[in-house]
Amino acid sequence: MATTKAGTLYVVATPIGNLGDLSPRAREVLSAVDAICAEDTRHTRQLLVAVGIDRPLLALHEHNEGEIAWKLVERLKSGDALALVSDAGTPLVSDPGYRLVREVRAAGLAVSPIPGACAAIAALSVAGIPSDRFCFEGFLPAKSSARRERLAALSRETRTLVFYESSHRIEESLRDLVAMFGGDREAVIGRELTKLFETVLGDTLDTLAAQVAADEHQRKGEFVIIVRGCDDDASARLLEGQRLYAKLAEHLKPSLAAKLAADISGAPRKSLYGGGGE
Repeated sequence: MATTKAGTLYVVATPIGNLGDLSPRAREVLSAVDAICAEDTRHTRQLLVAVGIDRPLLALHEHNEGEIAWKLVERLKSGDALALVSDAGTPLVSDPGYRLVREVRAAGLAVSPIPGACAAIAALSVAGIPSDRFCFEGFLPAKSSARRERLAALSRETRTLVFYESSHRIEESLRDLVAMFGGDREAVIGRELTKLFETVLGDTLDTLAAQVAADEHQRKGEFVIIVRGCDDDASARLLEGQRLYAKLAEHLKPSLAAKLAADISGAPRKSLYGGGGE
C-alpha cells in the first residue's frame, strides 16, 4: 500500500527536542511526499538530514502563508502529495498552517494528520494538575499591560490553563501570573521538555516565580506553564472583590478602592486594579 495519496496534505508532528520521538509513520510520509512545507526550511533541513530524508522544502510561515496557500492548493489539485511541518511539535498549535489547512479543505481536498509530539500535551501529562478539562492559551501578549489584561479575563477560568512562554519573558510572565491569579495558585513549569536539560518544577506560583528569578538556568530554553484553574471559593472571592471595587471606585482613588476591596473580600488586589505598577 502506498505511503501517501495523491492530492493529500499531511500535517506531520515533529520532535520537540528528542529525535527519537519522530514516529515511523512520520518518517515514511516525509520520505514519500513531493515536497515539505516548513516554517523554517533551515531548521527542518537539519531534522531531515539527521534522520536521512532528502525531499524538496518550501517555506511556509506567518508572513507568506496567505500568499502561497492557493499555489499549494493548485499543486495538490494536480496530484502532488505535500507535508506540513513546524519547527517543532504539532503544526497549527501556536504555529503557522491554519490558513493553508482551511483553504485545502475548502477546495475539497484531503488533509490527513500524522500525530506525534506536542509540548502542551507533554507538559500536561506530567504536571499532576487536573487534565480532564483544560484551556490552551498559547503565548501571552509580549507587553505587560496587555498580558495582565488577558490574565484578568482568565482569572476565573475553572479549567486548567496551559501557556507557552519564551526565555525572554518567563520571569515577567510569572510575576504577572502571581499578580493576577494570586501567589498561592498551584502551577507547573515544564522547561526544555524531552531535551538534555529538561526540568519540571511544581509548586505555588509565587514559589515558582522566586525559583526562576533566583536561578538563571531556569530562565533558559522553551517553557510550558500549567496553571490550576480557579476553584469555586477563589472565584467567589474574586467576584465579590470586583463588586466591592466597582462601588468603592465611585468614591475613592482606584488604588485605595482596590486595597479595601481586596482586604474585605480576600481577592488578589492586583486582579481588581490591574497591577497599576504599585
